[in-house]
Amino acid sequence: MSTITETRQQEQYALTDEQLALQAEIRGLADGPVAAGAARRDKTGEYPQDMFDLLVEKNLLALPFDPEYGGKNSGILSCALAIEGLTRTCYNTSYLLMMTWQPFFAISAAGNEEQRQRFLPGLANGTLRFSTANTEPDAGSDMANLQTRAEPVKGGYRLTGKKVWAGNAPVSDYFVTFARTGGPGHKGLSAFVVPTDAEGVHRGAKMNKIGGRAIPSCEVEFNNVFVPTRDRLGEEGAGFKTAASTFTKLRPLVGARALGLAQGSLDHAVAYAKERQAFGQPIAEFQGLQWMLADMKIGLEASRHLVYKSAAVLDGGMSPREAAPLIGMAKTFATDTAMQITLDALQIFGAKGYSTDYPMERFMREAKGLQIIEGTNQIQRNIIAKDLLA
Repeated sequence: MSTITETRQQEQYALTDEQLALQAEIRGLADGPVAAGAARRDKTGEYPQDMFDLLVEKNLLALPFDPEYGGKNSGILSCALAIEGLTRTCYNTSYLLMMTWQPFFAISAAGNEEQRQRFLPGLANGTLRFSTANTEPDAGSDMANLQTRAEPVKGGYRLTGKKVWAGNAPVSDYFVTFARTGGPGHKGLSAFVVPTDAEGVHRGAKMNKIGGRAIPSCEVEFNNVFVPTRDRLGEEGAGFKTAASTFTKLRPLVGARALGLAQGSLDHAVAYAKERQAFGQPIAEFQGLQWMLADMKIGLEASRHLVYKSAAVLDGGMSPREAAPLIGMAKTFATDTAMQITLDALQIFGAKGYSTDYPMERFMREAKGLQIIEGTNQIQRNIIAKDLLA
């Protein structure tokens, strides 16, 4: 029988007045200062400090944090609404929230109270920035095969290994990273917080990406880096559990990014179809194109409800492990749908869709990445099938 029981499957969500107000606030920001520089951020790849400052000013980084750490305790569904609304005009701006909330999920799940007091207020108010250094050259989805080692020494550990695709690393103060403290397999992993300027840490050159270009990623080498015991997150050997919980909570937000890209693409496609003339009439008058737009809308709304529900069950108290199949469905369906919607929107733009002067190709590039990150869609299908056949 599925680990998601029939009664839990029936749980519903409804947006509160506070969440509707958040949507309206985000819409104003997205259509204003966020949209104004979106194309430039993608083209230059420069870190969007102005957008980070805006998110700090509006206290949006603090959405999921508990009040004792300077947060709003708004829940994952509210975070999804913010991510979706910002991504509709600028993927890079919403990425800044993801880079704050990923370490938040890890530290809040596995950190002790001293660690939470040391790190979470700074994350919430923007005075600290983190990177998650997880992926290795030969281990991405296969996290149980991580090779970076943390050898026990007096007072802590010596960390040695190489990470790739460490998002936000060039501008961060700390890493949340995972290393092997025991034998092979997932039970041998532990989680750590490591200063990015610690002796023996080397951050490589910025990596080239097809999307999220303004949020830098780089290779990271740990060369015999000393990490005190006080900076281990959770118990030794519990790192895989921490990572699994963290990435499961992130996946509804990946789905929300897909919603934003799909909605932005559909908005552009509808507006263009109404104004573009061909054969003496707006192309929106052609039934074939109307059906394309209708299918885009159907996919978007189905994705939206699945993503919102996956966030709502976490807010309702379902554990990440129990919610993982539903969250996998939401992440997979929403990102696959966003990929198709961005392709269809580019097709509607015709020759202009082929041009980098229009946003369609940017949305398409960004959508592709969402099918890969935070657990590929193939891995999500494995999770869903395993639960179905259990």
